[in-house]
Amino acid sequence: MSGDFVNLWHEAARTTVGLFWMAFWAFGLGYLISSMIQVFITRERMQKSMGEAGPKSVAIGTFFGFVSSSCSFAALATTRSLFTKGAGIVPALAFLLASTNLVVELGIVIAIFLGWQFVIGEYLGGILLILLMWLVVRFTRPQNLIEKAREHAREQEADDETEELPDWKQLIRSREGWRKVSNRYVVEWRMVWKDVTVGFTVAGAIAAFVPKAFFQMLFIGSGSENPAFWEILAQTIVGPIAAFFTFIGSMGNIPLAAVLFSNGVSFAGVMAFIFSDLVVLPVLRIQAQYYGWKMALYILGVFLVILVACAVILHFGFSFAGLLPDSASANSVTDREFFKVDYTLFLNAGFLTMSGAFLVWKWRTAGFMTSDKGTLSDRILRLFAWAAFLWLAGGLLVPIVLG
Repeated sequence: MSGDFVNLWHEAARTTVGLFWMAFWAFGLGYLISSMIQVFITRERMQKSMGEAGPKSVAIGTFFGFVSSSCSFAALATTRSLFTKGAGIVPALAFLLASTNLVVELGIVIAIFLGWQFVIGEYLGGILLILLMWLVVRFTRPQNLIEKAREHAREQEADDETEELPDWKQLIRSREGWRKVSNRYVVEWRMVWKDVTVGFTVAGAIAAFVPKAFFQMLFIGSGSENPAFWEILAQTIVGPIAAFFTFIGSMGNIPLAAVLFSNGVSFAGVMAFIFSDLVVLPVLRIQAQYYGWKMALYILGVFLVILVACAVILHFGFSFAGLLPDSASANSVTDREFFKVDYTLFLNAGFLTMSGAFLVWKWRTAGFMTSDKGTLSDRILRLFAWAAFLWLAGGLLVPIVLG
C-alpha cells in the first residue's frame, strides 16, 4: 500500500474524528434544548396555533420551527402533520425552513467551524428565505396544486384524534416529563447519527485528498480576491447542485462547508451550500411521497430560487457593510489542533456523561427501538454510515499496524 495514501488516509480519519470532537458538545446542547421544547411544546399545540397564510400564522410557524428539531427528516414529518391538520402552505413551509436554518444547535456548530459572520448569515438568511418563499408562493399562486397535495398528504397520514394538551408547567416539574426529554434526546441522536457520520467522514476525506485546484475548477472564481457578480452567482448555483446528490442533512454538512470555505469558496457559495439541506435527493423523495411529485418538484423549485437569491443578497449585503469574511484567512481544516485541554474537553465530558445517563434511562424505561428498514435512501445512508466507520477505523489503525 502506498505510503502517501496511508498518510492521507490517516490524516482524513484523524480530521473526521477531530471535527466531531470539536462539535459533540454543541450537538448535545442543541438536542437537549430541542428535546425539552418538543416535550413541553407539543405538536398539537402548534397545530392549534397555525392557520392560513398571514403575518401572524407565518410568524408562529417560524417561531415553532426555531424551537423545533434541526433534523431535516423530522422537520419534514412535522411539516406534513401541520399541513394536513389545516395549516396553510406558507406557514407550514416557514416552519420547515426555520426548523432547519434558525435552530440553536446549528448556529453553535457553525460558530465552531466557520465563525460569527456565518452565524449571522445563517439566521438572517433563514428569515430572508422565509420572506422570499412567501413572496414566490403568493406570486405563483398554485392553489389547485396545494389542495391536491393536501389531499394526498392526508391519504398518507393516519387520521388520529388530537390528544388533550398537557399542562407544560406540571410536566416540567415532573419526573415523567424529564423521562420524556431523555427519550426524545436519544431519538434525536438516532435520527441524525447517519447524516453526521457520513457528513463528517466526507469532510475529512475531502480535506485530506482533494487539492485546492479542484475547488477552483468546480466553484468558478473561488480563491479570487474580488470575484465578479457572475462568478458569485455561479458558485451559488454549484453549491445546491453539489448538495443535491448527497445524503447529508443540515447538521452533517457544516464541516464540509468549512472545507469549502478554507479552499477559497466565496461567502455566497458556502451559504448556498448550507441552505441546500432541503433540496437534497432524499428530501425530494420524501416530499414526493407526502404530497405527490408535482408538489415536491414545485417546492424544490421554490427552495432553489430562494436559496440562490438569498445567498447572493447576503454576500453583497455583507460586502457593503464590510463584514464579508476572508477565505484567505481561513485555517485549513487538516491543520487544526483538535485534541487539547480546553473548554471543549470539559464540555464534551459533561455531555458524554449526560448522554450516557439518558441512554441508560431510556433503556430501563422504554427499551431500545429496533431499527426499522426505513426508506430506500435511509437504508443506503445507513450502509454509507457503517462503511464510514470501517474507513475511520482503518485510517486510524493502519499506520499503527504498518509500524
